[in-house]
Amino acid sequence: MQSDRLKLSYTRNAFGRCLLAFLVLASPVFAQAQFHKPKNEELKMTDDPKAPGAAAVYLNLEETTDDYLNAHTYYARIKVLKEEGLSLATFTMPMHSNYFKIVVFEARTIHPDGAIIPLKVKAEDLKITKDSNGKIENKVFTLPSAGVGSILEYYYQILSEPNIVDATIWEIQQKYFVHKAHYAFTQSGGNSDGEKTFSPNQVDVHHRQFVSLVWWPFLPPGARPMNRVDVDGRFIMDLTDIPPIPDEEWMAPIQSFRYRMVFNYVSSRKEYEFWEIEGNRWSKEVDRFTDPGKSAIGIPGELRITQATPEDEKVIHDAVSGVISPGDSDLEKARKLYKAAQALDNTDFSHAKEAEPQQSELLKLFGVKKEKNAADVWKQKSGNSHEIALLYLSMLRAAKLTAYDALVTNRDQTVFFPSLLYFDQLDDDIVILNLDGKKIYLDPGEKMCPFQTLHWKHSGAGGIEQTPDRHHLFTTPPQENQKTTIARSGDVNMNEHGAITASFRFVMTGQEALRWRQAALENDLDLVKKQFDSEVAAMVPEGVEAHVDHFQALDDPEAELVAEVTAHGSLGSSTANQLTLPGFFFESRGREPFVNQEKRQTPVDMHYSERVTDQVVYHLPLGLVVAGAPQEDTISWGNYADFAVKSKIESSQVTVSRQFTRDITDFEPALYQVLRGFYKKVAAADQQQLVLIKSATQKGN
Repeated sequence: MQSDRLKLSYTRNAFGRCLLAFLVLASPVFAQAQFHKPKNEELKMTDDPKAPGAAAVYLNLEETTDDYLNAHTYYARIKVLKEEGLSLATFTMPMHSNYFKIVVFEARTIHPDGAIIPLKVKAEDLKITKDSNGKIENKVFTLPSAGVGSILEYYYQILSEPNIVDATIWEIQQKYFVHKAHYAFTQSGGNSDGEKTFSPNQVDVHHRQFVSLVWWPFLPPGARPMNRVDVDGRFIMDLTDIPPIPDEEWMAPIQSFRYRMVFNYVSSRKEYEFWEIEGNRWSKEVDRFTDPGKSAIGIPGELRITQATPEDEKVIHDAVSGVISPGDSDLEKARKLYKAAQALDNTDFSHAKEAEPQQSELLKLFGVKKEKNAADVWKQKSGNSHEIALLYLSMLRAAKLTAYDALVTNRDQTVFFPSLLYFDQLDDDIVILNLDGKKIYLDPGEKMCPFQTLHWKHSGAGGIEQTPDRHHLFTTPPQENQKTTIARSGDVNMNEHGAITASFRFVMTGQEALRWRQAALENDLDLVKKQFDSEVAAMVPEGVEAHVDHFQALDDPEAELVAEVTAHGSLGSSTANQLTLPGFFFESRGREPFVNQEKRQTPVDMHYSERVTDQVVYHLPLGLVVAGAPQEDTISWGNYADFAVKSKIESSQVTVSRQFTRDITDFEPALYQVLRGFYKKVAAADQQQLVLIKSATQKGN
């Protein structure tokens, strides 16, 4: 009876809030897009003195979130000043089809002469994009007849499911300069300081209850949100002249450093308690998924029931028994199970639709759904990265090995801030195997990632890990430069005019090999070859054309990846008596980073450490002798990086060797000039030349 009353209360409350929201949204003031009549100077604008040379500027931005009414509105007015700015004519609305619905949508283009071209498309007819599982992620629209000089204007309102709230993130800093921005946020309940207990019917998008509202500002200097206590905790913020997002080489994930404001509903306002509570929830779900003797059923949004399933337990144990042998060492068991998990179809790379676990007639009859577990993944021979990682964990545990899950940020997208009480900043699962007191970090969810290797986006990444007694925050170890190597070697045959034919071998390990192997998973081989050719073309001297002939071990993550490359063309410049060639074949057009950037605003993130070695043998034609070659030199930057050059001159050939080793990956802006100074020295050394002159004998001829 108590459960029935709770359901009835939930239904009445949801219906009342939904009806109120629709009535408010349907009112003329709230529903109609508040488009601005453009000023004459805006129509005629060809440049912006506040943003000289910009391809576009935002004239106005407005974003309003009302969690009491479950409504969100967004308005933008943009002036296009150059061709590049026309990319803003296509806009992507983030959507979660289970919880959000567009109730108002209007968009238009205004030409410089004042002519208005409306977008005649209904919200339900907008183009959609889907994730690898076929679920709607975004809706996309393109404004009509947009051109340089146009003003782009659009407005939409989204209504979310009653009693379900999500974090609100104001992305204040945009790609282009913003003249005026207005933001407003009304919380779901409680008082202005977020301390009042919220309704137990209200949950977040993961169906988790919360007790407080917190906010986390990362704002321009001097900007602060204004909390209007008199209107039940409504936050207002008005800003002007917001600079664009920095565009710098090797930036850390800008999503973590751009100006923004985050509002989130949390289980505790105290950092330690928050991660303890949310970590417990996460860890229990991991154990539920990986325990082959348990599964969960339940109505979405309702209490889930856990029950034993001996069939699933047998599936995992049979799978493990079929992969490992009794005489295998623990490390060999882990290696074999890793290979078996990686062999499954990872839908995040194949983009195949995931199969739903089979439901019993009893479950179907009562409208409940069996939650997927490790046994389902193995039976279906497919799953996404998260599911395959947890399947591997389940198999390790079934093999009596000590292993735990860890959830970390994707360093390609964000940086982990524990003070930001937002669990969803953690993205990806890795597995930590404990052998003889040593932790081994594994990345089974990254297709083609070698055993005992983390993808760079998971190395040096913050997150939360399970341990034997509890869980805690941690950081994964950084990559070692020995893990990622690129060795380029080859022979260049030339005539006295500089015409060449050449063959090269690129041998790659670690992250470089992983990058190309994952590219081959998502593209056909011909396209991968074209992509490789494009990168090589940016390295070799002008006048030289290079193409990859074939790859070796493209489908074997445990082997070195080899690319065989052929090249031909005209190298260097010649006169009657002299032939001048670039000293370093792969650096003649290569541009060292940071050299041309005098100042730095954001942290540097170079992803992973590496070692690059070149050895090129120039075979000289008869009658040419060496007058000058790159001088032996070393440039050292403490324990961070080293550069070394060596030349060997023989009667008919010159061998030029170059080695660059970089251990550092992250650098703060305050120390940027030290970093830049090192790369300037390397760039200068790379300009050395190989000078050949005609011998006296050939001159006489």
